[in-house]
Amino acid sequence: MKPTHTINAAITCMGGYVPEYRLTNKELEGLVDTSDEWIRTRTGIGERRILKDPTKATSDLAIAAINEILTKKNLDPKDIECIICSTMTPDMQLTVTGAYIAWKIGAVNAWGYDFTAACCGFIYGLTTAATYIESGRFKKIIVVGADNMSPFIDYQDRNTCILFGDGAAAALVEPSEDSSVGILDSYFRSNGFGRQLMHQKAGGSLSPASHETVDRREHYAFMDGKAVYKHAVSGMSESIVNVMKANNLTTEDIAWVVPHQANLRIIEAVAQTVGMPMEKVMVNIERLGNTIAGTIPLCLWEWEPRLKKGDNIILVSFGGGFTWGATLLKWAYDGSDV
Repeated sequence: MKPTHTINAAITCMGGYVPEYRLTNKELEGLVDTSDEWIRTRTGIGERRILKDPTKATSDLAIAAINEILTKKNLDPKDIECIICSTMTPDMQLTVTGAYIAWKIGAVNAWGYDFTAACCGFIYGLTTAATYIESGRFKKIIVVGADNMSPFIDYQDRNTCILFGDGAAAALVEPSEDSSVGILDSYFRSNGFGRQLMHQKAGGSLSPASHETVDRREHYAFMDGKAVYKHAVSGMSESIVNVMKANNLTTEDIAWVVPHQANLRIIEAVAQTVGMPMEKVMVNIERLGNTIAGTIPLCLWEWEPRLKKGDNIILVSFGGGFTWGATLLKWAYDGSDV
């Protein structure tokens, strides 16, 4: 269990954004050897949102999500002190997307940076923000999970192109006057073994871009789906059990589980393993696919009107690297009032 702090950090508002364009399973049937039935049976996905505008990038998704928070909270961007951008798809190499986001929205007093932890990026970043708030040094931090994954997808590979979409969602994290609510605890793990099972082979310092790497199609996402499936079910189940056990909670005490939206079969297997009824599990993968760091905050954004103050919520994820873990929240406000 996390040590007790005199200051608790809590999510006080959510914002989100997904592109308008819907890439349906029917459309994918014209690109690769697949079918709507094949995709739905194996993944639970019916469509995913794609950022089609070639002049737009990850930062544009994140900015749209953050702007919703600024509007809902009537918040002056000058009051934001830090922006943590959790992403695997930064706008550019050698520059910081989080800093660019802060500049674009007018958060002139904020320091921004990128947090790279694959699909666990949002919950890792959220716990980091909570630590900053608990220290007493900061009062307004935005954590945004944003990924523009579609440019890195090989639409000739039916095993990966069916999975991923683009999107972003953001959380405003602030001190809470109510010490009973907030970001209460986390359980995190990683294992570098996973790099061989999920990666983009070229484009990094190990294998810089070249004509040869492009010709070999090494700049697209690779994943050993069967191996990742087993590790994901085990890691996410382990994380939920550990965070509940550390805080003396049972499945009856949990209002919602918010899992990374990688594959509906993974989500269902995790729920069955820990004994959590699917009625308590947030699922939007059928409409949005896997948006990497965006999946968990997008769920919170969509479910925000239904959340009640005091709800125990577990965020749980598994991502490339490998990274995995869970974060326990006690929700700080009635979402229907936002």
